[in-house]
Amino acid sequence: MKERSSDFSQPVRLLFLLIYLAFLFAMNRLGFDQWLPLTNPKGLWFYSGAAALILGSLLVTPFFTSPANAISYLIAALIAILAFTTPSSAPLDMLPKLILVSFCLIMLTVCCLSIILKANTNRWPHNIAESCRILADTLGRPRFVYAIIIAYALWEYHRANPWELFFVGVSGIVIAAQQPIETFSNMIQRIHKIWRPSTGPQIIGTMVAHQIPDLLLIRQDGTEAIDPGSCLLIADAHAPFKIGTTLGYCGRDEGVLLRAIEITVPKQHRTHLEDLTKHVSGGSVCFLDQTETDAFRDDVYLLKRFNSLIGIVAPESSTERLYFEIIHERDIEQGRLVEAFVGNNKVLYQILDGLTKEEIIQQKNTYGYSRGEAVQIGIWDEVKRKFRPCNWIPRLNSPVFLKAVEKQNYNEKAVGHFPLTSYDVEIKNLDELVTHNTAILGILGVGKSMLAIELVERMIAYGIKVVCIDLTNQYANELAHFYDSAYEAKCLKAIQSAGEIEINSVSDHPEKGGSIQHLRKAIYKDLEQFLKKDAPHNLKIYNPAALSATKQEQEPKSFKVGNEWQRSAGLWRVTPVEITCIITEICLSLLQNEMTDKAQVCIVFEEAHSLVPEWNSVASEGDKTATNGTARAILQGRKYGLGCLLVTQRTANVTKTILNQCNTIFAMRTFDDTGKEFLSNYIGSGYASKLPSLRERHAVFFGRASSCENPVMIRLNDRADFLRVFRENED
Repeated sequence: MKERSSDFSQPVRLLFLLIYLAFLFAMNRLGFDQWLPLTNPKGLWFYSGAAALILGSLLVTPFFTSPANAISYLIAALIAILAFTTPSSAPLDMLPKLILVSFCLIMLTVCCLSIILKANTNRWPHNIAESCRILADTLGRPRFVYAIIIAYALWEYHRANPWELFFVGVSGIVIAAQQPIETFSNMIQRIHKIWRPSTGPQIIGTMVAHQIPDLLLIRQDGTEAIDPGSCLLIADAHAPFKIGTTLGYCGRDEGVLLRAIEITVPKQHRTHLEDLTKHVSGGSVCFLDQTETDAFRDDVYLLKRFNSLIGIVAPESSTERLYFEIIHERDIEQGRLVEAFVGNNKVLYQILDGLTKEEIIQQKNTYGYSRGEAVQIGIWDEVKRKFRPCNWIPRLNSPVFLKAVEKQNYNEKAVGHFPLTSYDVEIKNLDELVTHNTAILGILGVGKSMLAIELVERMIAYGIKVVCIDLTNQYANELAHFYDSAYEAKCLKAIQSAGEIEINSVSDHPEKGGSIQHLRKAIYKDLEQFLKKDAPHNLKIYNPAALSATKQEQEPKSFKVGNEWQRSAGLWRVTPVEITCIITEICLSLLQNEMTDKAQVCIVFEEAHSLVPEWNSVASEGDKTATNGTARAILQGRKYGLGCLLVTQRTANVTKTILNQCNTIFAMRTFDDTGKEFLSNYIGSGYASKLPSLRERHAVFFGRASSCENPVMIRLNDRADFLRVFRENED
C-alpha cells in the first residue's frame, strides 16, 4: 500500500515540500523558459494548483480534512477560477469552467451541512452529517481540489502549446497522483458503514475485570500488538457499553492482558456506537478504527492530549498532594508540572519525587510500575496571572498529563517561573517582602547574591531605601547603576576618620572609652542624611571590614609603674557583628517617629552568618549582645517600615531569632541537616528533602510575598534577562 504523507513526521514532510517545490520550479523553467512562475493566467497551475496542493497536503492538513478546512480550500479554488477569463466565450469552451464552479458550490453546501448538523443527536441528521464529513474529507482535501485546478489550467490555457502541455502535465501527474480507485472505494465503504453496519467491528478479546472507577482489564485473544492510545468498544452485558483507550500491557493468563482507561464520549456521538454493540456479545471488546473515532476524537480531551499523558491518579492522593501511577515516562523530572482534572477545573501539580511499586493484577500476574509524587500548585487564573488553590481531590484513576514545554514570557514582574513552562511567579507585595522580612538560604555558588541583588533593584525602583551590609563588595559593582561611588567614598572616609578619634582613649566610664561613640555618631549622621525623604540616593552600602573603632568594656584598674600609680583599661576592636548592630539600631531610631504599613528601609545582611550569628557561633560575648540588639531592632522595625533581607550559606549559624521572623523564604540547594530541618517547618518536609538535588538558580519559594499560595519550586531569572526586561520597562 502506498504510504500517505500523514505517515511521516512533520520535518520529513517539510523536506518533501522543499523537494516538490524545487521540482515545480524546474518544470516551470523547462516549460516557460524562466524560473519564476508567470503572473498571467498561465501561472494558475503553479500558484493555485501545484504549490497550494503540496502545501495543503504536506503541512496544513496531512492527516484528515475537516469541513472547515475544506471550505477554505474550495473558496480559494473558486476565487482562482473566477479571477481569470477564459480565452473564448463560446458555450462549449465555457463548459469546463462552469462544471468546476458548480463542483465548488456543491461541495461548499456539503461542508456547511456537516457543520450545521454535527451536534444533532437524531439518527438521520447525524448520519447525513457524518456522510457529508466523509465527502469533505475526500473530495474537499487539497490533493483533490487542486488537482482539478491543474487539469482545468491544462485544458484552458496550455492545450495550444505542446511544450507547456507536456511539462505542466508531468507536474500534475507527479504531484496530484493519488490512487483514485482506492480512494473512492474507501469513501464508499466508509459511507456504507455508517448507513448499514451489517458486519460487526473487529473483536480483539474480552473484559475480565473492571477496577472502579474507570480502569478496565482486557484479555486479548490474538497476538497482534495494540498501540497505546487505541480506542476500544466494550459491550458490557450488565451495564451500558463503554469506550476505553489503551494504556499498555500488564501481564498474561489465557491471553495477554491489556489495560484501558474508560473515557466519556459526548452524547451526540453515542448513537452510532450503540448500533455497533448490537453485533457483539456482552463482555466482548472491539477495536475502533480511525473511521469510527474521527467524529468524537476532537471532543475528548484525553484523546486530543494522549501524547502528553504520563499517568493516572493513584490511591492516597489528597487535596495538597497528588500520587499518580506513571504510564508513560515522557521527560519526567523533578520540578515539572503535571495537570489533572478536579471536576471541570484543570489543576496543576509540581513533581517532587518518584518511587517503584508492584501489585498483583490478575491471578499471579505482578505488575511493576513507578509512582510519582506531586504537590498542588493550584488553578491558573489567566486574568490575574496567578494560581488559586483547589480544595478538592482529582478522581481516582483519572488521567494525569505532563505540562508541555513552553517558552518563558519574560515578565518584568516575575522573580522566576516554573521550569519549562510560561507560568510566572511574582513578588506579590514588595512592602511585605521587606517589613515581614525575607531570607535567601543556600550553599555557595547557587545564585543567592544575584537573587538578592535583583530584589534590591526591585525595592529601589519601588521607592524603598536599601542599606546593604556587605562583606563581599559585590553589591557596589552589580548595582553601580544606582550607587554614587564618589559620594559614598566621601561618606566612608568621614566614618573611618571618626573611628580613629580617641581610638586609644580610656575613660572612667567604660561606655565613653575608645572611639566607638565617635563611630556611632558618624554612622548616625550618614544614615540621617540618607534616610531623608528628599535625599537623592536610595542605596547605601557598608562593609564592616572597612570600618574600625575601639571599645572599652571594663572600668580602669590602678597599677604601679615605677614609683607612680596609673589607671588604665583594655581596649577591644569593634567586630563586624557590633557594627551591624549599630547600623540596624540607628535605622530603627531614625524611623520611630512615624508608624506605617509601607516599607521604608530594607537592611540587607549579606553573609548573615558573619553579621548576625547564632549564639553558639559567636567569637566573643560582645557578639552575643550585638546579635540580640540587631534582632531586637528587626523585631520592632515592622511597625515603622523597617525590615531585612537575610542572605546566608550557613543556615545553622544564623540567629534563629531573626530567621524565625522571615515570612518569605527562598530556599536553594543546601546539604546540612540543621538547615533542612529548619526549612521543613516553612516549606514542608517534601520540598525540604529535595533541597540537596536542586539545580543552580533553582529555589523553593514560599511566603507572604509570593504570588502562589503554596511552596513552589521555580527557576529564577537569569541576571542578563532580568536587566534587559526590567530596566527597559522601568526606563
